Amino acid sequence: MIGALLRAPWEGVQRHMLRRLHENGCADFEPAYLPVFGYPGPEGARPSELATRLGMSKQALNYLLGSLERAGYLERRPHPDDARSRRIALTPRGHRAVKVIRDAVAELEASWIQLLGPKRFAQLRNMLQELGRSTLPPT
Repeated sequence: MIGALLRAPWEGVQRHMLRRLHENGCADFEPAYLPVFGYPGPEGARPSELATRLGMSKQALNYLLGSLERAGYLERRPHPDDARSRRIALTPRGHRAVKVIRDAVAELEASWIQLLGPKRFAQLRNMLQELGRSTLPPT
């Protein structure tokens, strides 16, 4: 039930981020890439750590990372202290995409503050953060 309630607003957020990305030189940015760029982002993470954080298989994440690498958004580089370990590094294009995503979210938040008022928006944000920390089963 809660998942269904949150799905429509989240889909709107995704559409807005993608529209802004496409308008700002990232026309090849796919919806499947958005989780990789979610806060706190992939910079410096090991692919296995990122897969765990995103709740996806290493194979699925490596497929996404390969696509993002070919598109020029990131690179998988050897760790300086352990050549067997790889770390994700954003390219300049990847950093630009992060900025566009953050700006798009800020635009949405500003419109929601206008719609709800600052107090109600703060309450909404706090409740969503609380839900995000909860252990609710998936819907």
